[in-house]
Amino acid sequence: MSAQDYLNLNLIQSNLHWEDKKANIEMFGRKIFSIGESDIIVLPEMFNTGFTNNTVELAETMDGTTHNWMKKMALEKSSAVCGSMITKDGDQYFNRFLWVEADGTTQYYDKKHLFSLADENEYFSAGDQKQILEYKGWKINLQVCYDLRFPVWSRRKEDAENNYDLIVYVASWPVARVHAWSTLLKARAIENMSYCIGVNRVGTDGKGFEYSGASTVLNCLGEELISTEDNKEEILTCKIAHKHLTKVREKLPFHKDQDQFNLL
Repeated sequence: MSAQDYLNLNLIQSNLHWEDKKANIEMFGRKIFSIGESDIIVLPEMFNTGFTNNTVELAETMDGTTHNWMKKMALEKSSAVCGSMITKDGDQYFNRFLWVEADGTTQYYDKKHLFSLADENEYFSAGDQKQILEYKGWKINLQVCYDLRFPVWSRRKEDAENNYDLIVYVASWPVARVHAWSTLLKARAIENMSYCIGVNRVGTDGKGFEYSGASTVLNCLGEELISTEDNKEEILTCKIAHKHLTKVREKLPFHKDQDQFNLL
């Protein structure tokens, strides 16, 4: 399948209602309905609860309210809607990044690198599978927050399993380390010669941690196409071109000289 020439992106940088799924879903519903034509609408990490380890009370299964709401939003906007939530699967809990398309098709990625500094690893199971999906002819790599610090996990190669055009990070990345967030997003774009999206929240969560956003879209040279203001609730709109990606990769074929490796 040949890639659609352009993708219209919408990134929703927002404050979140602490552990209040109903309020967050209603809030994001209003924001989504304010968006015009879109191919992809991206929400932050744990968009319906905030970043919490309260798995037992807040987790949902894949047939729960939030996933069904995402299907409804995707259908009504004729767009893919994506973001992560606490998901119960069997007897395990995952920080699961759901990608929901207009026809109801859902693919997901379970966060591999759990944030031990906040004890995420004590409450969640780690995923062990990459998710590089195809959407409108574009190959898209799904990642969650702390994954950003581990470049091998996102390394793009030319084989079908690891090749992609766009990498998407959803996050709850605190203001104290926002410099690392912005720097590493650029590094992932440059080293993989891929478009890169980073969507972060703003505001203060129920544990007192502050978030300043710094959501952005970067091209395959690590150049900002658009970015948010600090501490501001905002919906970013950006268009990315597949032809630009192809031209840069042909002119600067750095990937041909990359190290070869396999994950253990």
